[in-house]
Amino acid sequence: MRHTLRSLSILGIAMAISGCATVPDIMAGVSGFEKERYLGTWYELARFDFAFERNLNNTTATYTAIDSGYIGVINRGYNYKTSKWSQVKGKARFKGSDATAELKVSFFGPFYADYTVIALDADYRYALVAGSSSKYLWLLSREKSIPDTVRASYLALAASLGYVTDDLIWVEHSN
Repeated sequence: MRHTLRSLSILGIAMAISGCATVPDIMAGVSGFEKERYLGTWYELARFDFAFERNLNNTTATYTAIDSGYIGVINRGYNYKTSKWSQVKGKARFKGSDATAELKVSFFGPFYADYTVIALDADYRYALVAGSSSKYLWLLSREKSIPDTVRASYLALAASLGYVTDDLIWVEHSN
């Protein structure tokens, strides 16, 4: 519990500080977004390294509808160094219209960070998500893998927006 609280504190501080290095202005959330279709569990396939998710594999993000239009968020992963599962709960809200995939997410207190879905396939199987700065990027899938063509397309988009995709960590998903 103490480790989780420390990790959450570090994450909050990092998000607050990283607000200075924002994502590019040209980045916009997916329009025509359907919140209900996005809800459920997503496997994290790739991410940049940062304190909260360091040493985690088998990472997932589960989204649920909760009161007042908020979305419940549960991020979970297995720390392969400590051999323990780690989980954090939070909530997200839309920045504007819920038809645009631009949200703010908080895992504790009044601190919110950007969560922008910048690419999403028509069937809501694959998503590319940007955080509050160029230090945060996630490639998500409804399954533990992604077709090479989708992967290449999403990586090319991320690179065109200034992300250094060679620095992504590819998450292992084992049984």
